[in-house]
Amino acid sequence: MRNMKITIKNCAGLVGIAILAGCVETSETAPAQVQPAVGSSTDISSFQGARAGQAENGLQNLGYELARTEGLTAYWSNRDTGACARIVSADGRYESVTMVPSGIC
Repeated sequence: MRNMKITIKNCAGLVGIAILAGCVETSETAPAQVQPAVGSSTDISSFQGARAGQAENGLQNLGYELARTEGLTAYWSNRDTGACARIVSADGRYESVTMVPSGIC
């Protein structure tokens, strides 16, 4: 009878562990897409969709300077980080903001 009680306790303990193991999150789940809310000194892709005139101050506050323009495409460079962004404007907004190699700026 004593051995049966020990066996039942062991089984109950194993079942409890199995249940808890099913509750643990693993790193196999797809990571959430995380982008800076207001940009950073190395990635300003979150400025996509922003109004061009207002966003320029934000870019400058992050250390970016206008390097050159080609029509509606502007290249912004950050000397401190070496980051470079290609920004295409349309209808007064940043239609696309793409981080590109620094040599492009």
